[in-house]
Amino acid sequence: MLQNVFEQKNTLSFEIFPPKKDGEFESAFRVLDSLGNLKPDFISVTYGAGGSRSGKTIEIASYIQNKLKINAMAHITCVGSKKEDILRVSAALREHNVNYVLALRGDRPREMSDEQFDSRDFAHASDMMRFLKENTQLHMAGACYPEKHFEAFSMESDLNHLLKKQEAGAEFLVSQLFFDNDYYYSFLEKADKKGITIPISAGIMPITTANQLGTTVSLSGSSVPKALADLIARYGDSREDMRKAGIDYAIRQIRDLQENGVKHIHIYTMNKPKMAGEIVSAIYR
Repeated sequence: MLQNVFEQKNTLSFEIFPPKKDGEFESAFRVLDSLGNLKPDFISVTYGAGGSRSGKTIEIASYIQNKLKINAMAHITCVGSKKEDILRVSAALREHNVNYVLALRGDRPREMSDEQFDSRDFAHASDMMRFLKENTQLHMAGACYPEKHFEAFSMESDLNHLLKKQEAGAEFLVSQLFFDNDYYYSFLEKADKKGITIPISAGIMPITTANQLGTTVSLSGSSVPKALADLIARYGDSREDMRKAGIDYAIRQIRDLQENGVKHIHIYTMNKPKMAGEIVSAIYR
């Protein structure tokens, strides 16, 4: 059980995403084989916007769980899903021996009307969590936001929503990516005061191209510290130098987290096993 793993030791986990095209699955399995050789405690698999291509998520998660014998955690989003959709996906996951989900509200699909959005079955991830706990045997993790969710009125209101996830059955949390560890330390202190007692895994995304930073920040709302901005300015025009500098930044970020008592690290791999391997060999050698 993953919650027992969190209690017994430090953990390392990865996030990957399913290929967008069916013809790319063979290469996706090679990526998974390489990541599996790094012996993570679990690998999470993302979910298309509004639940699109959920079958691909299940297929990848099944490979991780049954072929690689590594704990798989499938993302599941509810913003565009009815209760029957969630039950169908949940049943399919259990059929493939995938017992863990990262329960998310998800981003609103572009084609979703205001009327559809306002009348959705699940307003928040915590609502889906309660539904899953009452109607399935799945184990659940939740997401958390060191710099608060971009839609939250305040950090206090965001922490209140996080507490609801814990009360709804979340067994551990995975954080949104961040680049400034001070935000994470402050978040941990506030979460503790709020009564969040379940384990939290720190989400780290290495920035290996200058273009990646802009996309990442727009999607996550994460702050960019001066040290990272300076790194982009210095190495951004050189593909290989930027790659090396971005990996080094992630390594230093993880080392600092570990030196300050953070036990659980979740790497957003972007399906790049070589990059993940370089980071793992540096921090766990």
